[in-house]
Amino acid sequence: MTPSSGFSFPVLLLYIRFKTKNTGSKMTEQIIPAHLRSATALPVHGVVFDMDGLLLDSETLAMDALVDAGKDLGYDIPMSFCRSMIGVPADGCRKLVHEAYGVAFPMEDFFARQEVLLREYVDNGRLVLKTGVLPLLDLLDEFRIPRAIATSSSRYRTDHHLELVGLDKRFDATVTRDDVSAGKPNPEPYLKAAEKIGVEPKYCLALEDSHSGARAAHAAGIRVIVVPDLLQPADDIHEKALAIVDDLTVVRAYLKTILKAA
Repeated sequence: MTPSSGFSFPVLLLYIRFKTKNTGSKMTEQIIPAHLRSATALPVHGVVFDMDGLLLDSETLAMDALVDAGKDLGYDIPMSFCRSMIGVPADGCRKLVHEAYGVAFPMEDFFARQEVLLREYVDNGRLVLKTGVLPLLDLLDEFRIPRAIATSSSRYRTDHHLELVGLDKRFDATVTRDDVSAGKPNPEPYLKAAEKIGVEPKYCLALEDSHSGARAAHAAGIRVIVVPDLLQPADDIHEKALAIVDDLTVVRAYLKTILKAA
Protein backbone atom coordinates (compact mmCIF):
# COMPACT_ATOMS: atom_id res chain seq x y z
CA MET A 1 0.00 0.00 0.00
CA THR A 2 1.10 3.57 -0.63
CA PRO A 3 1.15 6.03 2.28
CA SER A 4 -1.94 7.79 0.94
CA SER A 5 -4.03 4.62 1.20
CA GLY A 6 -4.15 4.89 4.97
CA PHE A 7 -4.14 1.17 5.75
CA SER A 8 -0.61 -0.04 6.39
CA PHE A 9 1.03 2.61 8.57
CA PRO A 10 2.71 1.25 11.71
CA VAL A 11 1.54 2.91 14.89
CA LEU A 12 4.64 4.89 15.81
CA LEU A 13 5.94 5.53 19.28
CA LEU A 14 7.04 8.98 18.15
CA TYR A 15 4.50 11.72 18.82
CA ILE A 16 4.10 15.38 17.94
CA ARG A 17 2.85 17.49 20.80
CA PHE A 18 0.97 20.73 20.49
CA LYS A 19 -1.00 23.02 22.77
CA THR A 20 -4.73 23.68 22.69
CA LYS A 21 -6.80 25.87 24.98
CA ASN A 22 -8.90 24.20 27.61
CA THR A 23 -12.10 25.60 29.08
CA GLY A 24 -10.13 26.91 32.06
CA SER A 25 -7.04 29.06 32.25
CA LYS A 26 -4.63 26.14 31.87
CA MET A 27 -3.38 24.73 28.60
CA THR A 28 -3.92 21.05 27.94
CA GLU A 29 -1.59 18.97 25.82
CA GLN A 30 -2.97 16.90 22.98
CA ILE A 31 -0.99 14.21 21.20
CA ILE A 32 -1.26 13.15 17.57
CA PRO A 33 0.74 10.21 16.22
CA ALA A 34 3.52 11.61 14.04
CA HIS A 35 2.40 9.89 10.84
CA LEU A 36 -1.05 11.51 11.10
CA ARG A 37 0.63 14.92 10.93
CA SER A 38 3.23 14.12 8.29
CA ALA A 39 1.74 11.56 5.90
CA THR A 40 0.07 12.54 2.66
CA ALA A 41 -3.60 11.72 3.20
CA LEU A 42 -6.70 11.55 1.07
CA PRO A 43 -9.29 14.18 2.01
CA VAL A 44 -12.03 13.19 4.44
CA HIS A 45 -15.53 13.85 3.07
CA GLY A 46 -17.46 11.66 5.50
CA VAL A 47 -17.05 10.00 8.88
CA VAL A 48 -18.57 6.69 9.99
CA PHE A 49 -18.76 6.03 13.73
CA ASP A 50 -19.21 2.86 15.70
CA MET A 51 -21.58 3.47 18.62
CA ASP A 52 -21.03 1.26 21.68
CA GLY A 53 -17.66 1.86 23.31
CA LEU A 54 -16.81 4.62 20.83
CA LEU A 55 -19.58 7.23 21.17
CA LEU A 56 -21.25 5.79 24.25
CA ASP A 57 -19.69 4.40 27.41
CA SER A 58 -22.03 1.44 27.07
CA GLU A 59 -19.82 -1.61 26.74
CA THR A 60 -19.22 -1.81 30.49
CA LEU A 61 -22.99 -1.74 31.06
CA ALA A 62 -23.51 -4.45 28.43
CA MET A 63 -20.84 -6.63 30.02
CA ASP A 64 -22.37 -6.19 33.49
CA ALA A 65 -25.76 -7.12 32.07
CA LEU A 66 -24.37 -10.30 30.49
CA VAL A 67 -22.73 -11.42 33.74
CA ASP A 68 -25.84 -10.59 35.78
CA ALA A 69 -28.15 -12.32 33.26
CA GLY A 70 -26.04 -15.46 33.59
CA LYS A 71 -26.28 -15.32 37.39
CA ASP A 72 -30.06 -14.92 37.23
CA LEU A 73 -30.21 -18.14 35.20
CA GLY A 74 -27.78 -20.02 37.44
CA TYR A 75 -24.64 -19.70 35.32
CA ASP A 76 -21.33 -18.18 36.38
CA ILE A 77 -20.21 -16.53 33.15
CA PRO A 78 -16.80 -14.85 33.49
CA MET A 79 -16.27 -11.28 32.38
CA SER A 80 -13.42 -12.41 30.13
CA PHE A 81 -15.86 -14.51 28.11
CA CYS A 82 -18.37 -11.66 27.91
CA ARG A 83 -15.69 -9.37 26.54
CA SER A 84 -15.06 -11.81 23.71
CA MET A 85 -18.50 -10.77 22.39
CA ILE A 86 -17.65 -7.07 22.10
CA GLY A 87 -18.35 -5.81 18.61
CA VAL A 88 -19.70 -9.19 17.49
CA PRO A 89 -23.17 -9.27 15.87
CA ALA A 90 -25.99 -11.18 17.56
CA ASP A 91 -25.62 -14.40 15.57
CA GLY A 92 -21.90 -14.47 16.30
CA CYS A 93 -22.53 -13.98 20.02
CA ARG A 94 -24.99 -16.86 20.04
CA LYS A 95 -22.43 -19.07 18.33
CA LEU A 96 -19.81 -18.21 20.97
CA VAL A 97 -22.23 -19.00 23.81
CA HIS A 98 -23.34 -22.23 22.15
CA GLU A 99 -19.74 -23.39 21.74
CA ALA A 100 -18.85 -22.52 25.34
CA TYR A 101 -21.96 -23.70 27.18
CA GLY A 102 -23.57 -26.31 24.96
CA VAL A 103 -26.98 -26.80 23.38
CA ALA A 104 -28.77 -27.01 26.75
CA PHE A 105 -27.92 -23.43 27.62
CA PRO A 106 -31.08 -21.25 27.75
CA MET A 107 -29.88 -18.99 24.94
CA GLU A 108 -33.01 -16.94 24.28
CA ASP A 109 -33.73 -16.44 27.99
CA PHE A 110 -30.14 -15.35 28.54
CA PHE A 111 -30.09 -12.65 25.87
CA ALA A 112 -33.63 -11.52 26.68
CA ARG A 113 -32.65 -11.11 30.33
CA GLN A 114 -29.49 -9.24 29.33
CA GLU A 115 -31.59 -6.85 27.24
CA VAL A 116 -33.92 -6.16 30.18
CA LEU A 117 -31.02 -5.56 32.57
CA LEU A 118 -29.17 -3.33 30.13
CA ARG A 119 -32.31 -1.25 29.62
CA GLU A 120 -32.60 -0.86 33.41
CA TYR A 121 -28.98 0.25 33.74
CA VAL A 122 -29.32 2.69 30.85
CA ASP A 123 -32.63 4.17 31.99
CA ASN A 124 -31.25 4.61 35.51
CA GLY A 125 -28.79 7.20 34.22
CA ARG A 126 -25.67 5.08 33.84
CA LEU A 127 -25.26 5.73 30.10
CA VAL A 128 -22.86 8.58 29.31
CA LEU A 129 -20.90 9.88 26.33
CA LYS A 130 -17.26 9.03 25.79
CA THR A 131 -14.63 11.76 26.03
CA GLY A 132 -14.55 14.15 23.09
CA VAL A 133 -17.80 13.17 21.34
CA LEU A 134 -19.55 16.55 21.29
CA PRO A 135 -16.51 18.66 20.27
CA LEU A 136 -15.85 16.23 17.41
CA LEU A 137 -19.44 16.41 16.18
CA ASP A 138 -19.35 20.21 16.48
CA LEU A 139 -16.25 20.24 14.25
CA LEU A 140 -18.02 18.12 11.63
CA ASP A 141 -20.95 20.53 11.78
CA GLU A 142 -18.58 23.46 11.26
CA PHE A 143 -17.14 21.92 8.09
CA ARG A 144 -20.45 20.38 6.99
CA ILE A 145 -19.05 16.85 6.94
CA PRO A 146 -21.74 14.14 6.69
CA ARG A 147 -21.57 11.38 9.24
CA ALA A 148 -23.19 8.01 9.93
CA ILE A 149 -23.24 5.30 12.56
CA ALA A 150 -22.48 1.66 11.75
CA THR A 151 -23.29 -0.46 14.80
CA SER A 152 -23.81 -4.10 15.75
CA SER A 153 -26.65 -3.06 18.07
CA SER A 154 -30.31 -3.44 17.14
CA ARG A 155 -32.34 -0.61 15.65
CA TYR A 156 -34.41 -0.34 18.82
CA ARG A 157 -31.39 -0.16 21.12
CA THR A 158 -29.56 2.25 18.82
CA ASP A 159 -32.45 4.70 18.57
CA HIS A 160 -33.19 4.50 22.28
CA HIS A 161 -29.61 5.06 23.40
CA LEU A 162 -28.95 7.92 20.98
CA GLU A 163 -32.11 9.68 22.10
CA LEU A 164 -31.23 9.29 25.78
CA VAL A 165 -27.85 10.99 25.34
CA GLY A 166 -29.11 13.65 22.93
CA LEU A 167 -27.35 12.39 19.80
CA ASP A 168 -30.44 11.31 17.85
CA LYS A 169 -30.31 14.43 15.63
CA ARG A 170 -26.54 14.56 15.16
CA PHE A 171 -26.14 11.91 12.43
CA ASP A 172 -27.24 11.78 8.82
CA ALA A 173 -27.75 8.01 8.84
CA THR A 174 -27.58 4.98 11.12
CA VAL A 175 -26.92 1.41 10.03
CA THR A 176 -27.75 -1.23 12.64
CA ARG A 177 -27.56 -5.01 12.69
CA ASP A 178 -31.20 -5.02 11.54
CA ASP A 179 -30.26 -3.21 8.34
CA VAL A 180 -27.65 -5.66 7.00
CA SER A 181 -27.49 -9.31 6.05
CA ALA A 182 -23.97 -9.72 7.47
CA GLY A 183 -22.62 -7.85 10.48
CA LYS A 184 -19.07 -6.89 11.43
CA PRO A 185 -16.36 -8.00 10.64
CA ASN A 186 -18.10 -8.22 7.26
CA PRO A 187 -17.71 -4.85 5.47
CA GLU A 188 -21.44 -4.53 4.69
CA PRO A 189 -22.30 -2.18 7.61
CA TYR A 190 -19.56 0.26 6.61
CA LEU A 191 -20.29 0.05 2.90
CA LYS A 192 -23.97 0.72 3.54
CA ALA A 193 -23.18 3.63 5.88
CA ALA A 194 -20.88 5.23 3.28
CA GLU A 195 -23.56 4.79 0.65
CA LYS A 196 -26.20 6.40 2.87
CA ILE A 197 -24.13 9.57 3.31
CA GLY A 198 -23.14 9.60 -0.36
CA VAL A 199 -19.38 9.36 0.14
CA GLU A 200 -17.02 6.90 -1.54
CA PRO A 201 -15.37 4.58 1.01
CA LYS A 202 -11.87 5.85 0.18
CA TYR A 203 -12.96 9.36 1.19
CA CYS A 204 -14.49 8.21 4.49
CA LEU A 205 -12.87 7.88 7.89
CA ALA A 206 -14.07 5.15 10.26
CA LEU A 207 -13.83 5.42 14.04
CA GLU A 208 -13.90 2.16 15.97
CA ASP A 209 -13.08 0.61 19.33
CA SER A 210 -13.48 -3.10 18.59
CA HIS A 211 -11.47 -5.68 16.67
CA SER A 212 -14.38 -6.77 14.49
CA GLY A 213 -15.32 -3.18 13.72
CA ALA A 214 -11.80 -2.21 12.67
CA ARG A 215 -11.62 -5.29 10.45
CA ALA A 216 -14.98 -4.43 8.90
CA ALA A 217 -13.93 -0.87 8.08
CA HIS A 218 -10.62 -2.01 6.63
CA ALA A 219 -12.38 -4.63 4.49
CA ALA A 220 -14.70 -1.89 3.21
CA GLY A 221 -11.72 0.13 2.00
CA ILE A 222 -12.19 2.81 4.68
CA ARG A 223 -9.37 4.30 6.71
CA VAL A 224 -9.91 3.52 10.38
CA ILE A 225 -8.72 5.13 13.59
CA VAL A 226 -9.12 2.88 16.62
CA VAL A 227 -9.97 4.27 20.06
CA PRO A 228 -9.73 1.21 22.35
CA ASP A 229 -12.34 0.79 25.07
CA LEU A 230 -12.38 -2.52 26.98
CA LEU A 231 -10.17 -4.45 24.54
CA GLN A 232 -6.62 -3.64 23.56
CA PRO A 233 -5.98 -3.89 19.80
CA ALA A 234 -4.82 -7.23 18.42
CA ASP A 235 -1.67 -7.40 16.31
CA ASP A 236 -3.57 -7.29 13.03
CA ILE A 237 -5.44 -4.17 14.15
CA HIS A 238 -2.12 -2.34 14.53
CA GLU A 239 -1.46 -3.17 10.89
CA LYS A 240 -4.92 -2.22 9.64
CA ALA A 241 -5.42 1.00 11.60
CA LEU A 242 -4.40 4.44 10.44
CA ALA A 243 -3.78 5.13 14.12
CA ILE A 244 -4.62 3.89 17.61
CA VAL A 245 -5.33 6.79 19.94
CA ASP A 246 -6.49 7.39 23.49
CA ASP A 247 -9.75 9.25 22.85
CA LEU A 248 -11.76 11.28 20.36
CA THR A 249 -10.05 14.55 21.24
CA VAL A 250 -7.04 13.28 19.28
CA VAL A 251 -9.30 12.43 16.34
CA ARG A 252 -10.77 15.93 16.45
CA ALA A 253 -7.31 17.50 16.39
CA TYR A 254 -6.29 15.35 13.42
CA LEU A 255 -9.48 16.02 11.48
CA LYS A 256 -9.22 19.74 12.11
CA THR A 257 -5.83 19.82 10.39
CA ILE A 258 -7.12 17.73 7.48
CA LEU A 259 -10.29 19.75 6.99
CA LYS A 260 -8.55 23.11 7.21
CA ALA A 261 -6.04 21.99 4.60
CA ALA A 262 -8.74 20.88 2.16
